[in-house]
Amino acid sequence: MLAVSMPYWFETLIKTVVVLGVIPTMALMLGYVFLMKMMSHMQSRLGPMDAGPHGVLQLVADGVKFLQKEDLTPANADKWVFAAAPLLVLISTFLLYVVVPAGPRLVVQDLDVGIFFALAVSSISVIGVLMAGWASANKYSLLGALRAAGQLIAYELPLVLAVIGVVIQAGTMSLQGIVRAQQHGAIFGFGNLGEPFILTQVVGFFLFLIASQAELTQTPFDMPVAESELVAGYMTEYSGFRFLFFFMGEFGTAAALSAIAATLYLGGWYIPGVHGLAADVLGPVVLITKMMLVAFLIFWVRFTYPRFREDQLQAFAWKYLIPLALANIMVTGILKVAF
Repeated sequence: MLAVSMPYWFETLIKTVVVLGVIPTMALMLGYVFLMKMMSHMQSRLGPMDAGPHGVLQLVADGVKFLQKEDLTPANADKWVFAAAPLLVLISTFLLYVVVPAGPRLVVQDLDVGIFFALAVSSISVIGVLMAGWASANKYSLLGALRAAGQLIAYELPLVLAVIGVVIQAGTMSLQGIVRAQQHGAIFGFGNLGEPFILTQVVGFFLFLIASQAELTQTPFDMPVAESELVAGYMTEYSGFRFLFFFMGEFGTAAALSAIAATLYLGGWYIPGVHGLAADVLGPVVLITKMMLVAFLIFWVRFTYPRFREDQLQAFAWKYLIPLALANIMVTGILKVAF
């Protein structure tokens, strides 16, 4: 195979363009499959059908509509902060994709602390939400932003603690290393199929899904954007392409967290018996398939359960999820030392 040497800046530019293309693609995929079709069929209706075959172009039409809308800024808003907030949320989503591997060599940057990096940059979106709520000069927006900050701080703890069990078992924080640990593991002494960590970290997997749901502020954790109370919360004053950025950030982050969960617990891009170049070709397909399975669980919950009260939301994190995550870490550590 011929090795092509490219300047660092050109290689970085290519990686940046690829990730920037992945975000709207994943947002469109999840939005169409789950928000428009899965929810429709769960409610015994068809969903949008006119824009493209089976309504496949409906979200594209909606995106064009948002781009055509007037970009409004409230008279009393802090204009620079108001304009920067959706960009900061989208940057947080962009950085999540930097460390997610889609094959043995298909990763933007294989960091030794990849999962630590991913969890750290996911927190940046909280700052963007607070900026949006404060700069809007709207009490509904400010209340939504404060709710979001309290919620995200509470549920980041079980999210991080759920991952620690995987890190202990794999012995590395590199996402690529975690995939290889599952690839070279053995189930009851049989090593040909690898060892997906969901078999031993099933508690951590469901904790990660629940905390991810709260991080995305999706039902039943949608207190920051409660339509019946706060009129879309911190997004109340946004219109046009800035509102579209928030939409892309939400669904792009949903795809990224689903891909991270698939990497941590389902073996990521790995498929038994496939190695080398074939793994690079099939890896993205395998990862997307696993990602869609995880996303299905997240959106299934979204369309099934009613919204928590604020006190119930906080109690669920602090009284149940965090103690359960700590117990999972303790059991994982004991078994790691013992065996």
